[in-house]
Amino acid sequence: MIKLNLIHMPLKTLFLNPPSFENFDGGAGSRWPATREIESYWYPVWLAYPAGMLEGARLLDAPPHYISAEQTIEIAKDYEFLVLFTSTPGFPGDIGLARAIKAGNPNIKIAFVGPHVSVLPEKSLRDCPVIDFVARKEFDFAVVDYAKGKPLEEIPGISFLKDDKVVHNPDAPQIQDLDALPHVTDVYKRDLDVTRYNVPFLLNPYVSLYTTRGCPAQCTFCLWPQTLSGHPWRKRSTDDVAAEMSKVKQYWPEVKEFFFDDDTFNIQKARTIELCEKLKPLGLTWSCTSRVTTDFETLKAMKEAGCRLLIVGYESGDPQILKNIKKGATVERARQFTKDCHKLGLVIHGDFIMGLPGETHETINNTIAFAKELDVETIQVSVAHAYPGTELYDYAVKNGFMVGDNKMVDEGGHQLAHIQYPGLPADDILSAVHRFYDEYYFRPKAVFRILKKAAFDSNDRKRLYKEAKTFLKLRSARNKLVKQHGEEAAAELAKA
Repeated sequence: MIKLNLIHMPLKTLFLNPPSFENFDGGAGSRWPATREIESYWYPVWLAYPAGMLEGARLLDAPPHYISAEQTIEIAKDYEFLVLFTSTPGFPGDIGLARAIKAGNPNIKIAFVGPHVSVLPEKSLRDCPVIDFVARKEFDFAVVDYAKGKPLEEIPGISFLKDDKVVHNPDAPQIQDLDALPHVTDVYKRDLDVTRYNVPFLLNPYVSLYTTRGCPAQCTFCLWPQTLSGHPWRKRSTDDVAAEMSKVKQYWPEVKEFFFDDDTFNIQKARTIELCEKLKPLGLTWSCTSRVTTDFETLKAMKEAGCRLLIVGYESGDPQILKNIKKGATVERARQFTKDCHKLGLVIHGDFIMGLPGETHETINNTIAFAKELDVETIQVSVAHAYPGTELYDYAVKNGFMVGDNKMVDEGGHQLAHIQYPGLPADDILSAVHRFYDEYYFRPKAVFRILKKAAFDSNDRKRLYKEAKTFLKLRSARNKLVKQHGEEAAAELAKA
């Protein structure tokens, strides 16, 4: 009798960053899910890891590839297992899509992953019964184990319904050996078109990836460390990162910039300097995230190894607000860091948030003045969003600061203020975002910088023209929204 060795193929799996609002950057790589002022997309890094572990899998990043819901439903008919990365603003639309996919392919199994379902597993399952399970926090091995045939009851870190009762399996241990994971860029090469990805302050085209996971900082508003990646900081070996970067240089000679999208890339000085020594010979242009606590020596090593730009979370120019959000940084340190960067020729994209705990009309004015003083090359101004699972959310709920309907985004996916404070209504916070952009970018110094950039680079000129048109169109729409909200509020007061 001949024994046959049967090799069980894993379920044919579709990893999906779903279609949503127009220009919505909402999930698998975006830390601040929303429709962007200027069209921009981050890479679906989290989905790429398990997509690289399963034979026959595909990573489908619908938004930047302009793949519609109807096309997605058709594509899903060829798969046995769907892993969908959802977000809090995108969740209502995502469950509608999941139902349609299930209707078109009744045998498909569906898992949802991402911060929203990590924090609200039972609610998510009950809101959408076609979801077979949700994977909490780091989901890499949970979805791979399921695709390879492991029973739900035996998979750590997942939640599912059984006889209408929710089952929460014990948490999965955090992944420690990051070098054992696939290189996400191999999956990008196979499944994505890198020319579809754009972030206004990065060179185009660009490619992003991680060299670490987790962030030891305790910022109360920050979504990912509190819901997905965790606070323990884990790092890939510098040899593994350098090997991947050497490879991607061959993959995409047309790529102008690589972005290390870690929660905090350079938090450990010795490791950063060691990695820079290995990146230096590759002659790459790269950028990364940074905290203002990074010292001059580390910044110098980064610049010499090809670093061009840093994304820096300044958040506020008010010392008390920085304490309230446990930023672990001071206004004075931010000033020195900015001077160090500019002395070295490093470009800064500064992130600011309106509506954090302690915000008043005065602190808003202080932050706008602080940003102008720093005079970084580009800025992003966001409304404070209290995501479920964050300390900011618990604080806002406990103190009754959440706006009645708690809507984070409007019908187009744009940010709405959903927190307000005594003396500072939500509409004033939203209005402050628009005023911040106007006061910052319509200064002669800022206008001159943009025009100078456009004058020297014809590719940049076309891109800047397109982005300026988009920005001004959205600015007009937002100003109308703010005016409309103000009129509605005045009408309500008149009735009272």
